[in-house]
Amino acid sequence: MTENKCPKKCGYVAIAGRPNVGKSTLLNHILGSKLSITSRKPQTTRHNLLGIKTTKDAQIIFVDTPGMHFNQKKALNRYMNHEAESALKDVDLIILVLDRDIWTETDARVAKEAFKIKIPVIIAINKFDKISADQDMAPHIKDLAACYPEAKIIPISALFGHQLDLLESEIKNNIPFREYYFPNNQVTDKSERFLVAELIREKIVRQLGAELPYETTVEIEKFKYEKNICHINALILVEREGQKKITIGDKGERLKMIGKESRLDMEKLLESRVMLTLWVKVKRGWSDDKNALKSLGYKSEF
Repeated sequence: MTENKCPKKCGYVAIAGRPNVGKSTLLNHILGSKLSITSRKPQTTRHNLLGIKTTKDAQIIFVDTPGMHFNQKKALNRYMNHEAESALKDVDLIILVLDRDIWTETDARVAKEAFKIKIPVIIAINKFDKISADQDMAPHIKDLAACYPEAKIIPISALFGHQLDLLESEIKNNIPFREYYFPNNQVTDKSERFLVAELIREKIVRQLGAELPYETTVEIEKFKYEKNICHINALILVEREGQKKITIGDKGERLKMIGKESRLDMEKLLESRVMLTLWVKVKRGWSDDKNALKSLGYKSEF
């Protein structure tokens, strides 16, 4: 038996699951910082996002994937499914995130995609913090173990961090010995422009709730540091005039609130003062137009 010459471990780990099951919250808690945007609305995450955690003995490269959804046919939905499916094929390990007491047809289809690739899978049963004292999780875990005997099953709370140390330990057990791919201080592969656009989109989703469908995106037109201030001009794209009015709000109050909340998070992210200017523009049919999606940064083939 030959001794491995590299004492460090390094591997790619996909975080997969249906929409709104807690994937991005899990990534943010593991990293100890807000990297991936979150909301209670499904389909908040649209792009694969790398979150890199480096310690003295391991570098874990998490891939936060869009939630898979199989009943919507727009080009944007096809793009998100393609992003998620392609991520599963290029990793060393998959974390399949499931809700503690909800099992849907989408969960079953995501699980099928994960297990057919023939790499290690850890099932993380999320929202374990909401289990009451008299609620027995054993039957649920037993059923999952019977269906997926090759998987390690770990109940967790992505929001409060319950058992994430156990999850990380199990991840390290399943990634290979190899040199680190990224510098020790790098936490993501995405640019600051991308991250600030995502912060704005998060505030839109949270502010508008059920009032606005998913046909909204953000394009950064200016990102420039001048005299220790980051000047950012951003364009919010919607598909109809009615959506534009909803986004702006009465006397512009809603857009002001989106801008204020976005700016505060940007200043934390960039560690700099931020001057943020927002506009809203109608671009009809962008979410079902492949060429429009590519021009807006949705680059992969789908």
